[in-house]
Amino acid sequence: MSIPDYQTLMLSVLRLAAEGEKRVADVEGPIADEFQLSEEERQELLPSGRQRLLANRIHWAKFYMSKAGLVASPRRGRFIASEAGRQLLASNPTRIDVNTLLQVPSFREFYEADRSSASTERVEAEAPKEVRTPEEDIDAAYRTVTSALRADLLERIAQNTPDFFEQLIVDLLVAMGYGGSHMSAATQLGRSGDGGVDGVINEDRLGLDRVYVQAKRYAPTSAVGRPDIQAFVGSLVGLGATKGVFVTTSTYSSQAREFVRHLTQRVILIDGQELADLMIEHGVGVRTSRTIEFKRLDEDFFSEED
Repeated sequence: MSIPDYQTLMLSVLRLAAEGEKRVADVEGPIADEFQLSEEERQELLPSGRQRLLANRIHWAKFYMSKAGLVASPRRGRFIASEAGRQLLASNPTRIDVNTLLQVPSFREFYEADRSSASTERVEAEAPKEVRTPEEDIDAAYRTVTSALRADLLERIAQNTPDFFEQLIVDLLVAMGYGGSHMSAATQLGRSGDGGVDGVINEDRLGLDRVYVQAKRYAPTSAVGRPDIQAFVGSLVGLGATKGVFVTTSTYSSQAREFVRHLTQRVILIDGQELADLMIEHGVGVRTSRTIEFKRLDEDFFSEED
């Protein structure tokens, strides 16, 4: 038979994850045996030639189930069935797919946001595939892959140490053009010793102005509130600073965002999604996996002048 799609693989992946911690490589063989895949199918690669097709589909099955809370990541590169996943298996489902996962409110929110950043895009995403042009399908696929990358980045950050997170912020700020050089940025960020401020970095290469930074990892479900931002602003006032950046891996409460709008200091709040987007944009913690070039008809070439 042909290689099953990622939704067809979900139940098999969850069953294997219920046996204990697994890696994608650990479940490839058993799943290939279960679906009686030929050796050629087991070795089939993506068009990019960088990954086996089966491994890629297992990864997506695992990823979507993790967003629905059925699979957890106890450590880097490993996954295991959560209590919710085990409960679902206990009900003896005959299939697990996206429709199953959509019963979980948090997954529905992720899935809809994954496919649209505006209401018009949501309508487009829910329309039958036939009404979309090939370019619209490509854009939708790009949004899906990018959304998955954001989630993977934040998950990896959470699995590393606070020192790693601090160094990540150094790398990102330097990539964005702050700090002058990686060495000068590293000597300033995280070594200020001032309460409520994790570090200070030059805004430009000459050091004519400086930006104070607070970098805090929070659980995705814990929004940074107004008191945390007030404490940071209080530190800025004490230092006579006018610019600050607060970075978190989670989100900010509406009260926190409203608070910074009326300050005399310029304070920028960067949440987890924005942090991941900046990392992707500036090539921090990511690398190009595949480049596809599309060509259009050159109308000018075929036009004949009188």
